[in-house]
Amino acid sequence: MDYLREIESKTAHDHHHHNHSNEKMKIRSPRRVYVPGPVIVGAGPSGLAAAACLKQRGVPSIVLERSNCIASLWQLKTYDRLRLHLPKQFCELPLMSFPQEFATYPTKQQFVHYLEEYAKRFEIRPLFGEAVASAEFDRSVGFWRVKSVGVKEGEETEFVCRWLVVATGENAEAVVPEIEGREEFEGPIVHTSSYKNGGVFGGKRVLVVGCGNSGMEVCLDLCNNNASPSLVVRDTVHVLPQEMLGKSTFGLSMWLLKWLPMNLVDRFLLVASRIFLGDTARLGLDRPCLGPLELKNLSGKTPVLDIGTLAKIKSGDIKVCPSIQRLTRYTVEFVNGSKENFDAIILATGYKSNVPSWLKESEMFSEKDGLPRRPFPNGWKGEYGLYAVGFTKRGLLGASIDARRIAEDIERCWKADAKHLAAFTRSLSPQS
Repeated sequence: MDYLREIESKTAHDHHHHNHSNEKMKIRSPRRVYVPGPVIVGAGPSGLAAAACLKQRGVPSIVLERSNCIASLWQLKTYDRLRLHLPKQFCELPLMSFPQEFATYPTKQQFVHYLEEYAKRFEIRPLFGEAVASAEFDRSVGFWRVKSVGVKEGEETEFVCRWLVVATGENAEAVVPEIEGREEFEGPIVHTSSYKNGGVFGGKRVLVVGCGNSGMEVCLDLCNNNASPSLVVRDTVHVLPQEMLGKSTFGLSMWLLKWLPMNLVDRFLLVASRIFLGDTARLGLDRPCLGPLELKNLSGKTPVLDIGTLAKIKSGDIKVCPSIQRLTRYTVEFVNGSKENFDAIILATGYKSNVPSWLKESEMFSEKDGLPRRPFPNGWKGEYGLYAVGFTKRGLLGASIDARRIAEDIERCWKADAKHLAAFTRSLSPQS
């Protein structure tokens, strides 16, 4: 295509790409690949959704993935008992439903199977083992330069493309907090990304740090494996029943929002939760001032959907603790001055975006948290053909919405380019 020839011509005359000495002649230049369609960074559910929506519209793409499989977070860094927290109809990717025989809340294994079948159906074949080191828009040629390093061979490749879709998501890197005395603690300290099940902790006293959905589920799993877990609650948290009146709490909330304002739906959820779960503040789980939906909408903080952990807290099988002050060899000292001995610590402290570490751009993405500066539903599109999918703080449903928007937007540009190229080709044809 003519624009690819233009890049080659400009690159050939760019002094940065010439070797001016014998020493530079020895340096191995990265392999360069010209991509006519978008480059998608990340082969998780968001990246797969974007690739499928583009494929449906006739736009080819290349998906780069640093791991050796699709959905590496789900396959390699999640615990065995994990299930989707929302009913399957709210977690489908565009253009393909879950199998009818799957449970209402699919297991981890079922969800991974669904994603693998999704990739097969839309013929998405990511380039695995490609860790993106940098991506920068080259104004001189009007294209993105995406540089990756092969995880196994260490070979550098530069992908040159007009459109770049960032699909590495909100959960790219584990968040590991600094804890005073951590190096003194004799027992294992592991993040939930390395936790598989509570079998290895049977009979042990385990402190779980973090009271989100993961922390709550890990505590329940530890109980079921005869461990003695305690839960560090560092902040306020909304705990809601997973189901109300025979319907999923999330589904019921979405239905009510069609008819009622958010503040009234929040009041309903809190009253119903008080009826079904009791006063969580009496258990050491204080609720935020904002309602669960309003808090989610403003900050992205997800309420905990209880699947049995609260009953274990009420029975005393799980103990609630305040924040950690410091660690010693076998002891944890809490901010209220109390001390307890533990055999292990599990950090259910979540994940964060890693976009600022490789994307050389600061207009669309915040350097502070690696998320789009503009909140949903306006954070999916940036300048110069830059897009984001999977950063909505609204899970798979938000990723699906953005994937469709991105594909529609790129298709318009793709068709416009095709018309210009056809016109250019005709202008070069000999006159009859």
